[in-house]
Amino acid sequence: MTQTKKSIHGEWSSRFAFILAATGSAVGLGNIWKFPYIAGENGGGAFVIVYLLCILLIGLPIMIAESLIGRRGRQSPINTMSDLADEANADPRWHYVGWLGVIAGFLILSYYSVIAGWGLSYVFKAFFGGFSGADGTTIKDTFSGLMNSPPQQIFWHSIFMLATMLVVSKGVAGGLEKAVRFLMPGLFTILMLLVAYAMTTGAYEQGINFLFNPDFSKITGQAVLTAMGHAFFTLSLGMGAIMVYGSYLPNSISITRTSILIAGADTAVALLAGIAIFPIVFANNLEIAAGPGLIFQTLPIAFGNMTGGWLFGILFFVLLVFAALSSSISLIEPAVAWLVENKAVDRKKACVWAGLATWVIGLGTVFSFNVWSDFKIFDRTIFDLLDYLTANLLLPIGGFCVAVFAGWIMKPEDSEHELRSSRPIHYQIWWFLVRYVSPAAVFLVFLNVVGVL
Repeated sequence: MTQTKKSIHGEWSSRFAFILAATGSAVGLGNIWKFPYIAGENGGGAFVIVYLLCILLIGLPIMIAESLIGRRGRQSPINTMSDLADEANADPRWHYVGWLGVIAGFLILSYYSVIAGWGLSYVFKAFFGGFSGADGTTIKDTFSGLMNSPPQQIFWHSIFMLATMLVVSKGVAGGLEKAVRFLMPGLFTILMLLVAYAMTTGAYEQGINFLFNPDFSKITGQAVLTAMGHAFFTLSLGMGAIMVYGSYLPNSISITRTSILIAGADTAVALLAGIAIFPIVFANNLEIAAGPGLIFQTLPIAFGNMTGGWLFGILFFVLLVFAALSSSISLIEPAVAWLVENKAVDRKKACVWAGLATWVIGLGTVFSFNVWSDFKIFDRTIFDLLDYLTANLLLPIGGFCVAVFAGWIMKPEDSEHELRSSRPIHYQIWWFLVRYVSPAAVFLVFLNVVGVL
């Protein structure tokens, strides 16, 4: 059956607009904040190679699957899965996969906004010289002061959520597309400036060797699973974002080619972040495997004591905020699209409802670092619980289900029609990967995170 549906929300004006938007969704705190420190913890170069293989064999096939499902359904993930299950004469309960993605994105944004707020506050701290000449104790006290202050965190969380709601309320062409046309070139420009600075530190070669010179003796089973999991999560898979962005994709645009470009751009940002960060870390004798504290408690020491550190500290945290905002607009879009389609409200009201609900849930994350730090559910704070529930349960389950649906439930002629590949071998490679390789790999990740493997 030839696809003739149109999205009521509009379409991307071009392939370039979709690439920017989907890359913006994929490029986030995971690339700038998480990738450098997990590479540092797992030996550098060998980990990068494993990560790249995982992007190619797991992330890319599922990204293609999400995009083609979205374009065929032309609605929010929930309604898309319901319609396509009906089209395939499949169990109607497949629509719960759409719900899974919308809920996952909604919950992720609730704490993502709080962390992005930290980055926003650090932009101003850097601008007003808060890191100038600071030692480790000063920086640690600065971060602790932020964590222990609910009013500060609520303020920055609120500013970030307002920015997200403002962009999304203006629609596909007027909001999402305009924002990513500014954010993504800005992000790449700032990143390249930081890379250029890293070349002047005297430790650039040491950083490059660490990142690209493989030592496979440091690769363990856990490191492989970490790379697999990060490859999956960094592409925004299983949270409805790529599916809803795919629903705005014109029929004339190749899903396979654009997905390859998006995965490549996302990976390039992660690698460039490592190229920018590791020479700065080595040049200042900082801890390479500093974990999550690398960004907020380690790098500010370097920025405060190096030549040009005032400017590059500001640029780095602006980069962090740009990456977070380009992702946050995609995290809330599936919920907004569903409200518009099902609750007879306009986009602005849908944004207010979804944004307020997300903001309120985010308060739980804020308080989990201070006044509610002793309140535990399943021995986890609210933040830890939300992070575990989404990253370790909802996203792998969602990604696994998307792969199974595209590879086993959809009619092959329907998925082939959406991909429109000029060479049958390209479709056959994707079909094999999405049916067998990707689901098996995601299932292994899932078994690992729940402690079975």
